[in-house]
Amino acid sequence: MIDLHGQAGLPYVNKGIYTGSFQGMRYRLRKKEEGEEKLLEAVIYPEPFCFEKTAEEEKQFRDFPFTGEGFEQAVAWLNERYEAQQERWEKARKAAWV
Repeated sequence: MIDLHGQAGLPYVNKGIYTGSFQGMRYRLRKKEEGEEKLLEAVIYPEPFCFEKTAEEEKQFRDFPFTGEGFEQAVAWLNERYEAQQERWEKARKAAWV
């Protein structure tokens, strides 16, 4: 289970991009601005490559409000996507070590 309390948060994401991985699933959180609106963009993609080297069709994006509640929703979404696609992440994890 992904738990970002104490590691990342809105103050960190406000200043930069936060990346991490969990058992074959990589993720990225960043602040995104659309006009006056600030959003928290969450992206998941399989190992072994970094965000820039992973094919776009392998990535899944979702936006959340740039608030404390939005951050909690983003972490919950990361965990939900991990559980829902666990076989995909396990396959990616095994392939990364070949």
